[in-house]
Amino acid sequence: MLFLKGMLLDLSIAAPVGPIGLWCMRQTLRYGKRYGFVSGLGAAAADAAYGLTAALGLSIVTQFLLRHSAWIQLTGAMFIIYLAYKTLKSPVQTDCSDGPAKHASLPQAFLTTFFLTLTNPMTILSFIAIFAGMGAGWAGQSPLLLVVGVFAGSAVWWLLLAYLVGWLRERLNAKLMRSIQIGAGLVLFGFGAYSLLNVISPL
Repeated sequence: MLFLKGMLLDLSIAAPVGPIGLWCMRQTLRYGKRYGFVSGLGAAAADAAYGLTAALGLSIVTQFLLRHSAWIQLTGAMFIIYLAYKTLKSPVQTDCSDGPAKHASLPQAFLTTFFLTLTNPMTILSFIAIFAGMGAGWAGQSPLLLVVGVFAGSAVWWLLLAYLVGWLRERLNAKLMRSIQIGAGLVLFGFGAYSLLNVISPL
């Protein structure tokens, strides 16, 4: 039961499409389903790490993240803008096979989204609030079970998204893929610029 709660919890957090979702879709369109899914796993691992921190009540880690949240978010905003630039300047990948792609690395795909997800320390507040709302409902049970559920829920979402975008990828021509890529790059830039303004405006 706790495992299922963790799955549903992270599905509610991961499902809304933001900069990470757009980047994973970009990876799928450019390199195939496998790269899109592995990119999603990076986000899932970061969600699980934040979920574990909240579940274990690691206040020292939480306080550090919140104390330095402005600098962490600033780094994340700049990184999103870099990814937007990378998306806009990249040529369209016309080979729709899911084999090894040139200039693509599965570990790099994983680490990119892992790092990007970690640059939003406010995620940990979502987990803390939800765990507090559960109250005694999970008292006496292992928090690891909940965190595994969080990871599994996120992984299921990214798997579905990667296969859906991969299915569309096989049916798009190069011109349409380029248009989608430009659109994704511009939206990513918008996310990054908005995040950057949110961070620097209070300073």
